[in-house]
Amino acid sequence: MNASAKIRQQDVTREKLLASAFCEIHRQGFQGASIANILESTELTKGALYHHFPTKHALGLAIIDEIIAPQLDGLVFEQLRSSEHPVATLLEIIAGVDKYMGDDGIMLGCPLNNLMQEMSPLDEQFRHHLNAILETWQQSIRNALEHGQAHDVIKTTVNCQAAALFIVSAWEGCFSIAKNKQCPAAFSMCMTQLHGYVQSLMK
Repeated sequence: MNASAKIRQQDVTREKLLASAFCEIHRQGFQGASIANILESTELTKGALYHHFPTKHALGLAIIDEIIAPQLDGLVFEQLRSSEHPVATLLEIIAGVDKYMGDDGIMLGCPLNNLMQEMSPLDEQFRHHLNAILETWQQSIRNALEHGQAHDVIKTTVNCQAAALFIVSAWEGCFSIAKNKQCPAAFSMCMTQLHGYVQSLMK
């Protein structure tokens, strides 16, 4: 096997481990996640795992940075950055989150929120990595609202920083309630109210 083929194989192995670990952590939480289950689902060895991720902790941080952050970027951040009408785009995203997540995803909870609740009080590195995503999320919504103000779409009286923080908080709260109730309908109901809140900011 030549060097480039070996590198590609290592990349595929790493991606398989990350994907399997993400699913395991989403279902069981970080502390409850089983390395044995991850290896069984990938048919890889402990040696392969520890070659890429020397500790379970390192694996968890990689999932935050390489799976959770890009997922949110694709769902929210990039769409808002590239939109000519970001407020309208924000409303479209909020209206479609339940379809994007599906019933199973809603009942398992938001992966970001799950880890925030579990790990932020326990581990400073986890908290830092998770908070970086929250900051990006809040800023992307703030930028959308400020763009709306500049184009006479959002009321000038709106505090865009505070509104963005509330939107992110309410969004994640919708996930928490729906997960606790195990009720996708509760999520849809809650997000409908959030949609109405954003509309109330408009002229």
